[in-house]
Amino acid sequence: MRTGRPLLAAAALAVVTTSAAYAFGPGAAESPAASKKKTTTAAPAAACTADARYPKRQLRGVWIATVKNIDWPSRSGLSIERQKADYVKILDSAVSRRLNAVFVQVRPASDALYKSSIEPWSQFLTGKAGKDPGWDPLPFLIDEAHKRGLEFHAWFNPYRASYDADVSKLPANHPARQHPDWTVKYGDRLYYNPGLPQVREHVTKVITDVVDRYDVDGVHFDDYFYPYPGEGGQFNDKAAFAKYGKGKSLADWRRDNVNTLIAQVDKVIHERKNHVKFGISPFGIWRNKSNDPSGSATNGMSAYDSIFADAKAWIESGTVDYVMPQLYWSRGFKAADYRALAPWWAGAVEGSGVHLYIGQALYRVGAKDDKAWTRPGELSAHLMLNRKYEQVDGDVYFSAKQLLTNPLGAMDRVAKDHYGRPALLPLMKERGGQAPAQPAGAKVSGTTVSWTGSEGARAYGVYQVPKSGKDCQATDARNLVAVVTGPSFTAKSAGTYLITSLDRLHNESAPVRVKVEEI
Repeated sequence: MRTGRPLLAAAALAVVTTSAAYAFGPGAAESPAASKKKTTTAAPAAACTADARYPKRQLRGVWIATVKNIDWPSRSGLSIERQKADYVKILDSAVSRRLNAVFVQVRPASDALYKSSIEPWSQFLTGKAGKDPGWDPLPFLIDEAHKRGLEFHAWFNPYRASYDADVSKLPANHPARQHPDWTVKYGDRLYYNPGLPQVREHVTKVITDVVDRYDVDGVHFDDYFYPYPGEGGQFNDKAAFAKYGKGKSLADWRRDNVNTLIAQVDKVIHERKNHVKFGISPFGIWRNKSNDPSGSATNGMSAYDSIFADAKAWIESGTVDYVMPQLYWSRGFKAADYRALAPWWAGAVEGSGVHLYIGQALYRVGAKDDKAWTRPGELSAHLMLNRKYEQVDGDVYFSAKQLLTNPLGAMDRVAKDHYGRPALLPLMKERGGQAPAQPAGAKVSGTTVSWTGSEGARAYGVYQVPKSGKDCQATDARNLVAVVTGPSFTAKSAGTYLITSLDRLHNESAPVRVKVEEI
């Protein structure tokens, strides 16, 4: 997926600014400080029936791929100023469509889009692996996202070691050059051997380093575990299997290696910073019914059998906070119908506490090899179908390049049909957090409403009570007009407004009420 390989094809299936308002909106958790101030809050709202068109909480994200300069930087060797400007352009495009999260690839192939003492600088910054780009991009990437109210997930590829199988061409400090025994040549690339404890320790160390030093909101893996079949013959891990297999079949041992890494990464992330989310976007088919009665009604590559990725095991063990299956097929696609896969994944997470977001194929819009993708409304129809399944907590689009080009106007249509209001982030209680105190000292000056910032608040929700007076603030986002990152906003019309405080996880305080008399 991330290299632009058209996984949707049947053939592949067979083998395989501060205070800026942004579009975001369930429950309103109260902090102890907020509960002590009930005399200042709005009166209890009359019961509202939730409107599926305006979910209060929904993840809306976009992948920003750095590998091979797919999305950012648009090409290697750009000036720092141009790199910054191009990134900001992507973020502003996301905000304009009321998205609320970005998934930025910071480690494409055992390299770094940030200053690291463990792995070399990425070639996708300068054109030469190991060359210092003259700045550390990651603080900027994170800060600019946070300024716009976008959650920042650092995206890592765990096992890809190099796009060049010739170790001698790698920088001297590259781990694959220092530890060639960690690697397996497969086709024209190098992979780290998932069966080696040293590899798992290294990958975990890389991720821990980023979590410790940077203010990321999440850690994200994509669908690349063991290599996709058909790219390089047999994956030669016989020696590791002989040493560590312990009587398991090769397939079970490989799946166990992946499961072990995921559990290890999950544990260390939450030990270091409990609020950091960890999730994976697996290939869209776990297993087919022909492989397993509990599989999906599909006929494509099985991730469980082909790349040894057992997403159901991660869900059942709770070693991920979310899964984001890449459902890159249209409705009616014979080998993998979106209408079969979305409900299958909803069933897979039901009752688990693991969130489900759907990876959407924005990059497929306009493709001529499947008539469905020539229809501007196909992507929007996917989200309409998702409304039938309460387990679906949002969608993430691949990728940022098409967010800018907007093929067939598809993203504008998605925004119009589904993102008419902002939405708060889905709440993960296991990640902790606490609603900040209610906004204090709210006042109105002309069209500007301002208040004193609450300690621990990352953002503030702004709701406008309709003329009917029916307050649905706690139910859905129909009255949510903005989520702002600073303690003020500009009203567009007179009326009564409710303001809440949000921590970084979007635990929400009780509201305070202000009235704008005239515009």
